[in-house]
Amino acid sequence: MPRPKKIRHCEGQRCGKAFKPARIPLAELSHIPLLQDELEALRLCDLQGLTQEQAGNKMGISRGTVQRILTSARHKVAQALVEGAALIIEDSPALQNEMKR
Repeated sequence: MPRPKKIRHCEGQRCGKAFKPARIPLAELSHIPLLQDELEALRLCDLQGLTQEQAGNKMGISRGTVQRILTSARHKVAQALVEGAALIIEDSPALQNEMKR
């Protein structure tokens, strides 16, 4: 049985929002889910310029976990840009499990 995921501290509530190409209805686009912790890691490392270690401290997770989250997030963003897909911001599984309790 895998270890339960740590709660990741993310600022702001951005869930349920979408980023999509202009002039194309959302219903006609393929959707790529971007988890809230992936967005937070992008914000901290790429927008604010924090190191992965600093971002990990802010999010309450290890540097290695931040690295894995960033790799996944950057892949999804690149895929959405190249393929013209919509990024749908969703709750992270750890947050969803915590909300159910």
